[in-house]
Order: sequence, then C-alpha cells, then structure tokens
Amino acid sequence: MNERTGMITAGGSPLTLLGNEVKVGDKARDFIALDNDLKPVKLSDYAGRKLIISSVPSLDTATCDLETRRFNTEAAKLADVTVLTISMDLPFAQKRWCGSAGIDKVVTLSDHRDASFGMAYGVFIKELRLLARCIFVVDSAGILRYVQLVNEMTHEPNYDAVLDAVSKIS
Repeated sequence: MNERTGMITAGGSPLTLLGNEVKVGDKARDFIALDNDLKPVKLSDYAGRKLIISSVPSLDTATCDLETRRFNTEAAKLADVTVLTISMDLPFAQKRWCGSAGIDKVVTLSDHRDASFGMAYGVFIKELRLLARCIFVVDSAGILRYVQLVNEMTHEPNYDAVLDAVSKIS
C-alpha cells in the first residue's frame, strides 16, 4: 500500500496519506461511494460532466462546513459543473447536515464503507480514517486538470484558484 508522509498536518502534527496519489493530466479514477439514500454512486455516473470534487474530513467540522457552504453557493453559478463533496461521514449524517445547512447544489457522497475514493485518490488519512482536504477539478473528458491538497486540515482551500481552474476547462 502506498504511504506518503509530510504532505498534510492536523494542528501541526504530520499525518500519513494512504492510496495512490493522482496528478494533473491523469485520467480521473473511478470509485464507488454512497449517496444520502445509501445507493452506490460511481465517478463514471458523471461521465461527460465537468466536476469539482471536494474531499473533506467531516461535514460536522467548522472548516468543512464553511467549505461546503461556499461550494454550494458557487455551484449555483456554475450551470455546467457538478460539485461533489466526499467525506467519511455516514450517509445519514450527510443528509441531516445538508438539510439543516440548506445545501441543495452540492452532491454529498460517503466513502465510509470501503474508502474507495480515498484510496483511489491518495487522500485517506491512516491515523484518523478520514479524508484529507483536497480539491480535484475534472474536465468533461474525465481528465484531472487541477489538484489542490490543503497542507493543514484546519485550513480552507484557495477557492479562487479552484474557480479559475474550472473556468479554463472544457
């Protein structure tokens, strides 16, 4: 199993990422996660769509809450882009959180069952069994055009850089 250390921290403490790192120019790897109704969803279900994939540790944390709310606002302005937020939260918790937060533009998916996404994209945190905060932009041909791994788990991503990357893809 591929392990990478020194890529991210939590409160300054280094953590270990498991899985295969993806890079700009790679074909986006398929995975299986669960939607809020416990139905399996694959990346290939979104074939032909431009995507922002937001990997977060847990929707029940302040930073993840802010990030997902921000992407929900941005998704309303991006008619031809689908925003997926993936965490290890249970689907029931994601559904509850989305309802209470008024999230209706972002699709939340749970990786809790198999960590399929986390391992395929190299963002599974060994010590915490959570996903690292990372943003992936995928073009309509299924190619990764942008990857932003946030070094400190408690920090938000650079939204402007993500939106700029989205504006440049077809």
